[in-house]
This record gives sequence, C-alpha cells and structure tokens, in this order.
Amino acid sequence: MLMKINVGISACVLGEKVRFDGGHKMNRFAVDELSRFFNFQPVCPEMGAGMGTPRPTIRLLEKQGDIRLVSTRDTSVDFTDSMLGFTEKKLPSFEQLCGFLVCAKSPTCGMERVKLYMENGHTIPGGTTGLFTRELMKKYPWLPVEEDGRLHDPVLRENFVFRVFALHDFYESTAERTTKSIIDFHSRYKLVLMAHSQALYRELGKMVGEIVNYDFDEFYVLYRQKLMDALKINASKKNNTCTLQHIQGYFKRSLTKQQKAELTELILDYRHGDLPLLGVLTLINHYLSEYPDEYLMSQVYLQPYPKELKLRYGL
Repeated sequence: MLMKINVGISACVLGEKVRFDGGHKMNRFAVDELSRFFNFQPVCPEMGAGMGTPRPTIRLLEKQGDIRLVSTRDTSVDFTDSMLGFTEKKLPSFEQLCGFLVCAKSPTCGMERVKLYMENGHTIPGGTTGLFTRELMKKYPWLPVEEDGRLHDPVLRENFVFRVFALHDFYESTAERTTKSIIDFHSRYKLVLMAHSQALYRELGKMVGEIVNYDFDEFYVLYRQKLMDALKINASKKNNTCTLQHIQGYFKRSLTKQQKAELTELILDYRHGDLPLLGVLTLINHYLSEYPDEYLMSQVYLQPYPKELKLRYGL
C-alpha cells in the first residue's frame, strides 16, 4: 500500500465550508489528484482562533508600524492576538509535514500579495503575507509552501509537488541520521540540483565532500535548508538542456550513430520549445533500459514523482 505524504492545507482549499460566508474554495487538482499521494491535514486558522462561520470579513491593517488583523467593518475589533496565539500552539504539530498548500489572498493564509491596508483606507503596494502563513514560513523556512491559485501555473505546480516529494524522500532516506545516508541521498539528487541551480549544486557538493568537518546535526539542518532553497528555484530550460546533455554523455559508448543523432535532435527540440521535457526523458529512460547504467538509474531527475500526476507534460 502506498504511504501518503503528510501535507498541510488550508481547510477551505480542501473543500471544507469554513470561509467567512460559510462556503469553501475547493481546489480540484488538490482534491482529485494530489490527495491520492498526499495525506492532507486541513487547518483553518480563523476557525481555530474562534471566529466561527459565517463571520464578518477581516483585513490586515498597518497600524503604527505593526500589522494587525482587524474587522473590515470596525477596525477597532482586533483578532491579532487570538490568531497569533492559535498559530503558536498549532505550529509544533507541523514538524513532520513535507509541504503546505495555503489559500491565496487570505489575510491569514495568503503567501504573498495579500492586501495590506493603511489607516486611511488605501492599500500598500505589493501587499504582504497572511499572519498564519507568515509564522509558518518563519518557523519552517525549508518547508515547501504554495498557494492554491498558483497551482494553475504548470511550472509552479510541478515545482511545488516535486519539492514535497523531495523533502519526504530526504526524511525517509536520512531517518538513521548517518553520514552515509546524507551522501547517498545527495548522490541521487545531483542531476536534480544541476537542473535547478548550478551555484547551489556546486555549493552542496562541496559541503557533502567536507561533511566530516561538520557537527552532524548542524550539517543536517544546513543541508536541508540549502537543498530546499535550490529546489525552490524553477529548473530553467537552459539548465535542463545542460543536464540532458550531461546525461547523453553517459551513452556515448552505447548508442549507435543514429541513436545519438536522435537524442541530440530531441534535446534541441526541447531547448527550442518544440518538445516537452517528458519527450526527451522518455527516450532516455528507453535507452537506459537497453543500456543500464547504475548511476543514471539512481537519479531522481529521471523519475521525480509518480508519472500518474503528468506534471512534466507541459514543461
């Protein structure tokens, strides 16, 4: 039986009727697709802080240099302390989560560009982060956090889901907390890192090479953070092309002249935007089945998550 990955989610995004008007904001991709692989743990900060539903609308207000959560109708009604109190009590229960999907634009759950009002009623350009999500990201800076609305973007959707699977893999692979477990994990993610960030690929490689010089617990925390920082950077077409060409080098003694030409053509088609990444990887995996290579077969880059999610079809 497939073990599902623990992921937090704003309860309204999962379909629970907890919004201010008694409704929900169900995300079909989360409910229909991700729920097959993720064990969603729903949280509604506003309900948790005792606001109930239906309830008056709330907003974020900058007041004397502080951000307060107040009633839209009467800004003297302040929910900031109750919200922060609930959040402080709730956050420790998220220690083993591998991701969090939050509700966009929410003054409690929004990840970015949440409306922030001034006392004169005008909004501050750029907005801010919802109170609950702000504290979540502060306590768990390595945790993949994404908004429901941004899942409509195929690049952002793929990136978020992959980071969740990668963090889960990291926890599972390093459960024994040994130097070998870190080295083995890093080895499997080399091509992934190459595609996401050349700079962090080199930095993490150097760190792992010098792991004996670190206190292990300190190394574990630092590596986890830098790993997730690297994966948060979207894999660019340029970096993916370099990675694919690097993989191609492993077949130079195996493929026929015609096969080499075919793979080169597909890589160039991908680079020019005429073919999704999946098209190239399908051929590479085919060649790998014919000409096995232990190192390549271990690389997460070639199969980062269940193919049923079809996340690379448009990349």
